[in-house]
Amino acid sequence: MTKTNPGNFFEDFEVGQVLKHATPRTVTEGDRAAYGAIYPTRFAVPSSAEFAASVGLSPAPVEDLVGFHIAFGKTVPDVSLNAVANLGYAECRFHRPVVPGDTIATQSEVIGLKQNSNGKTGVVYVRSTATNQRDEVVLDWARWVMVHKRDLEAPAPETVVPDLAPVVAAEDLVLPAGLDFTTYDFEAAGEPHRFDDYEVGEKIDHVDGVTLTDPEHMLATRLWQNTAKVHFNTEARPDGNRLVYGGHVISLARALSFNGLANAQLIAAINAGAHVAPAFAGGTVYAWSEVLDKAETSAPGVGALRLRLVATKGRDETMTLRGDDGKYAPGVLLDLDVWALVPR
Repeated sequence: MTKTNPGNFFEDFEVGQVLKHATPRTVTEGDRAAYGAIYPTRFAVPSSAEFAASVGLSPAPVEDLVGFHIAFGKTVPDVSLNAVANLGYAECRFHRPVVPGDTIATQSEVIGLKQNSNGKTGVVYVRSTATNQRDEVVLDWARWVMVHKRDLEAPAPETVVPDLAPVVAAEDLVLPAGLDFTTYDFEAAGEPHRFDDYEVGEKIDHVDGVTLTDPEHMLATRLWQNTAKVHFNTEARPDGNRLVYGGHVISLARALSFNGLANAQLIAAINAGAHVAPAFAGGTVYAWSEVLDKAETSAPGVGALRLRLVATKGRDETMTLRGDDGKYAPGVLLDLDVWALVPR
């Protein structure tokens, strides 16, 4: 028998199957530095230990998406090594901030399967849970991914599509212990805008753009130990292009959103997300946001904004998500729905 791992193909999955992913990964200050080198992030909480301590978070957490990327990367060898593309996310809650020294381990349960009509691929739905060294849940989420079949003659499984909530309810958000924005330093954070300055329906053009390069997104996939072939192997796709990891686009959009949402310090949940179109090196990513909802929280001085974060290839000053036909507008790469914590 071969000792190498070819990854799971669509017909290898069964509803109810539990996958315990190798290998646990310890977060270091190097992750904080590497994240800042790859993405133009400037949020004060993960950037400044002093600022983080002033709002009740000590030691200073790393970016929320560092934990997400590491936990997600753990799932790739078992879930999406043979993926065509990652399709979407739902019900993602960040249960506690990740700090240097935390060791993250992940396991997933298969919660749905649906073979595509072409008979060559299928969609696999999983719910993944990441825990730290104390067996505390760091984050959990559902995602669905299109995966190749190994044997085109393998029979299609019974179709099971899970019923996933469209939004994490505001009352179900998990707030970091000790978080307190009552003495929030707006000058240090970089913008004066607080909870009451944002209105439901408001759109924010984040203005800045970042051009994708192969070295950066491949460095990111390796940093998060994401081994999906399509991200670094030019032989994995018929067109010979390396597909940019969807999480790389998420982090770029999140970093770009600082201009206009600098005080959206922490991501509490990802309600839904869709990678609308593939991204490749050479494209320039821009971002805009729309305020979808607002909610009060039990933490002192803390409010929650529900935001649609949209990444586009090329800048769209009209901030159009969908055309009259209901389809995504040309250039839209990412449609991400998140709850973020901001000062009141």
